[in-house]
Amino acid sequence: MSEVQSPATEAAGLSQIERVVDAFTAPSKTFEDIKRGNRSWWLPFIVMALFGYIFFAVVSQKVGMQQVMDNQIRLSPKTQERMAQMPPEQRERANKISIAIVQGTFLVTPLIGLAGAAIIALGLWGTINFVFGGKAKYGQIFAVSYYAWLPSIVKALLGVVVLYAGMAPESFNVKNFAPTNLGAFMDPTSASPALYSLASSLDIVTIWMLVLMGMGIATVAGVKRSSGYIAVFGWWAVFVLIGVGWAAAFGG
Repeated sequence: MSEVQSPATEAAGLSQIERVVDAFTAPSKTFEDIKRGNRSWWLPFIVMALFGYIFFAVVSQKVGMQQVMDNQIRLSPKTQERMAQMPPEQRERANKISIAIVQGTFLVTPLIGLAGAAIIALGLWGTINFVFGGKAKYGQIFAVSYYAWLPSIVKALLGVVVLYAGMAPESFNVKNFAPTNLGAFMDPTSASPALYSLASSLDIVTIWMLVLMGMGIATVAGVKRSSGYIAVFGWWAVFVLIGVGWAAAFGG
């Protein structure tokens, strides 16, 4: 964990605020600073957590957790069928548990992201070093992950805008809430599950983050930028194909 945590003493360079701003305006400066040894990642972690909780508050106000759950059930025929077969008491209990899970997931999303960043950084660290001959440290890749994920706040803001613009609560899909991908313009109840999964994966914000991630790991590893892009988009393509295959086999 010492590689993940911010080092006590860092090389002179950009402040964390400057690194956050540069992640949007001049990302190469942020990643060069991380390469110099400035691996603190707590500010982007806090920024993303803050925007995530703002989004959660708006969803709670404009949609409501019960409606969020009802919408997800409606989008899943198998879940609808299973709920319909339950006795009323069991159905009510299952509904309460499901709502608690949705609320809990929103609340612990920053911690889930922390675990996800640790796993993703490990995979990319191994790929960029052992496949492409890089010299990145794990802590550098971990820090790059958080700065590369900062565009996710744009998606949260778009979700807030859409809700305040008058989206009907019955139309809200917590798994695809912003018009940043092709799937957002499709009807998930009538579209092929595999096609919907693929269309939802072609997300502008996600691609933006992948580009930043590829740039960042190439910079800290000291390899060509193309190597970083191949590593990042290669892993992304694998997971997209797995998701599409799962959707085709099990209906989403």
